[in-house]
Amino acid sequence: MTRTLTCRCGAVHLQIDGAPMIGAECYCTSCRTAAAKLEALPGAPNFRNAEGGTPYALYRKDRVRFTKGTEKLAEHRLTPKSHTRRVVATCCNTPVFVEFQNGHWLSLYAGLWPAGEAPAMQLRTMISDLPPDVALDDRLPNAKQQNFGFFAALLGAWVAMGFAVPQLDFIKGSIDA
Repeated sequence: MTRTLTCRCGAVHLQIDGAPMIGAECYCTSCRTAAAKLEALPGAPNFRNAEGGTPYALYRKDRVRFTKGTEKLAEHRLTPKSHTRRVVATCCNTPVFVEFQNGHWLSLYAGLWPAGEAPAMQLRTMISDLPPDVALDDRLPNAKQQNFGFFAALLGAWVAMGFAVPQLDFIKGSIDA
């Protein structure tokens, strides 16, 4: 099953093959900080959930192809030395994905899917970073950090990829959010 996703204005296209490895809501301080900065860009969508988490669908890099608008993609790093980059479609400031340095997967922002069509979230991660006044329900497993299921999904995908780590060298620009 191949599906095409686009940024909000339709200038950037990506194709995804199959189902995600896992759907996860992240509550780490870095994701929440970066989301607040990216949501403040002109015309950017709000993409966090009501509790401040960032919903992602994690895909193997070899199952994601950018087919249009790669020149409009730019990265944002919380600090110049960050090993994590968040990539945005600058045409409409749509957050597209998070990439970890030397990672074999992309965390696609769930907001890329039309309303109600994003992959189901299976767990919450990094809830230990939440302020004490934020309460989460129990509809999903609430992991203080990444749990065994999260790492098992990543490892299983990496084995299936022959331990490859595809590089996304086409992203040249950067933004300071």
